This record gives sequence, C-alpha cells and structure tokens, in this order.
Amino acid sequence: MIQCKECEFYDETPQGQRIFKCDPFRTVKEPECLVKWQILKLDVLLSSFQGMTNFQQKIAPMQDKIFKYVKRELEDLDESESWKAPEDEEDNFF
Repeated sequence: MIQCKECEFYDETPQGQRIFKCDPFRTVKEPECLVKWQILKLDVLLSSFQGMTNFQQKIAPMQDKIFKYVKRELEDLDESESWKAPEDEEDNFF
C-alpha cells in the first residue's frame, strides 16, 4: 500500500498543512486511496457538524425567547379577534 506522503498528488505547506490533490474519480492509484479519501471527507463533515452544533447551542437561549415572544403575540392576536363571530354562525341567522 502506497503512503500518501509518497504519492504525487500529496503536498505539504511549510506550516505543515497537508494538501491532497487526489480526485477519487480520476486519480485513484489503489483501492485504499478511496478509503482514505472517504475518511478525510467524513472528518470534514464531522467538524462542520460540530461547528453547527456549537453555534446552535450558543443561540438556543435567544431562540427560546423569540419562540415565547411569538407564541405570546399569536395568543394575544387570537384573543383580540375572539369577539368576532365565525362566518358559519352568520349564515345560520338568515
């Protein structure tokens, strides 16, 4: 099995950041390359999901306040229009 460091599609920056130029649809050298590529992409997805989860946890208290406010406003709106008779009852008078 070829190591990524030995592959022509691998590069490393002076800061130590790894750059993978491999494309699973064109530049696959070994079946193991696909497995490594999948692991890398899953890692990216996982880190994105963790970032979204952290952000959601930060804004959760504000969302709760907004939901309570909107619920209160909708209840007040329903109360203010409760004096109106439904249209079905008006038809029964005639």
